[in-house]
Amino acid sequence: MAFATSALVRSLSTSASRQAAIKHVTVIGGGLMGTGITQVAAQSGHNVTMCDVSDDIVQKGLARIQDSLKRVVKKKYKDDPTAGQKFFDSTMENIRIDTNVERVAASTDLVIEAIIENLDIKQKLFSSLDKVAPQHTIFASNTSSLPIKDIASTCERQDRFGGLHFFNPVPVMKLVEVVRFGATSNETFQSLTDFGQAVGKTTVSCKDTPGFIVNRLLVPYMMEAVRMLERGDASAKDIDVAMKLGAGYPMGPFELTDYVGIDTCKFIMDGWHELDPDQPLFKPSELVNKLVAEGKLGMKSGEGFYSYKK
Repeated sequence: MAFATSALVRSLSTSASRQAAIKHVTVIGGGLMGTGITQVAAQSGHNVTMCDVSDDIVQKGLARIQDSLKRVVKKKYKDDPTAGQKFFDSTMENIRIDTNVERVAASTDLVIEAIIENLDIKQKLFSSLDKVAPQHTIFASNTSSLPIKDIASTCERQDRFGGLHFFNPVPVMKLVEVVRFGATSNETFQSLTDFGQAVGKTTVSCKDTPGFIVNRLLVPYMMEAVRMLERGDASAKDIDVAMKLGAGYPMGPFELTDYVGIDTCKFIMDGWHELDPDQPLFKPSELVNKLVAEGKLGMKSGEGFYSYKK
């Protein structure tokens, strides 16, 4: 019993020290994903600095967080406005904004990158941060389609590099995929898992495979629906109705593709096809290419597989 108790204390102490190590988080990117990650980290008591290239972007991002928090307060604290205001104020007190990423990274415990899905830009960013961040600082990318190994290739600290793939909208979606590649240390992987759970998410672990878990299954599913439409097997509407009523999905594949963005799906599939051109699941779609070329990107453009114009 004494041995078991001692082992438990050591285990708890190790877990606590890992969690305590991540006190300050730097989120790079003031868009939807970056602001969402900033919000959930701040809500859970972390000190967070959100960075982007211009003051205008980070100010707009901060305003987006404030609006999101007000919705949370209205929903969760409608019967206790005092507690709601305390929640709002304490969360905002945990957030800072900056446009000098290297300055912020020089005193942070975890960097989460949530910028454009461009490998070269991500590599250059992390290469510059690798030179100024403390030795203990962990790097993580929120990429949904690019290999973590490739993003980390320009860094010395590959053992302290992994993936934290949040889902949009971050404050609502409950999942985080924690991704490791060959060089990711067990300590880094566990610290990223602990952080994901600390911000209130359910974590799943995955190797550095294209699309990780969710997108690896979801994007080919959406593209196979497109191929059915291209072959004339069924209409987009009938495929959507079939999957909602027959499989219990909340959205059909074409509704989901329009919601995600047809250009986003194309970008992901093009990247995967380049990595593995012999994989039939990654074969490009002529219809998708045509819609993107015409600017029909889904809900955000007002038209995709469906029309959203009033």
